[in-house]
Amino acid sequence: MNRIDRLFGILLLLQTKKYVSADKIADQFQISTRTVYRDIKALLEQGVPISFEQNKGYYIVQGYFLPPVSFSSDEANALLIMERLVSRFADKSILTNYTSALNKVKAVLKHSQKEKLELLNESIGFQLNHEWLSEEFDHLSDLQNAISCKNIIEIDYLDMNNKSSKREVEAIGLVFYAYNWHLIAWCHLRNEYRDFRVSRIAKVRNLEVSFRKSSHMALNEYMKLLPVDY
Repeated sequence: MNRIDRLFGILLLLQTKKYVSADKIADQFQISTRTVYRDIKALLEQGVPISFEQNKGYYIVQGYFLPPVSFSSDEANALLIMERLVSRFADKSILTNYTSALNKVKAVLKHSQKEKLELLNESIGFQLNHEWLSEEFDHLSDLQNAISCKNIIEIDYLDMNNKSSKREVEAIGLVFYAYNWHLIAWCHLRNEYRDFRVSRIAKVRNLEVSFRKSSHMALNEYMKLLPVDY
């Protein structure tokens, strides 16, 4: 990768995260931290408003936007493949949002790229045993928002014995295992972390109230307790 491409790549990386450490940039582009410092200086000299916060990393000052970017055919093809996977392993809310994002990508492609993408779209098949997949549902987008905003949600949940209950929970993450999406959350009713299969959630209501529990275990720590490893 030449330096111009690397500088543009660093700029894109900074736009995708709130903070990015020098070590993260170095790992991403396989360069030394000294080179990172030089590249950041070069971007500053070009007028990019990059700042730094101790123990967190670099960030772009709010209000700065890149001009519209172009996509290569390989990048668009990769997104097309992911759309097929999303259609099988996510719910309707995620598929709708992903398709909307992909359409924005398609809109900036050249006509020749669009023709190739349409041909590829007609040439991709996906066959899966539907018994492996759960019933249709439409909650993943709402659950993602609750996780990122750290808001308490109320769910109507149907357990394995078809018993319905209302739960106020603090969601810490979503995990796909055993061919189903599972919501991992602190349950105020049971006063412990519980695993809720998303397809059994009948309704989700965001209470617009911040988490009451002061701290939560990391999702990757909870995943070590899962009953299966697939």
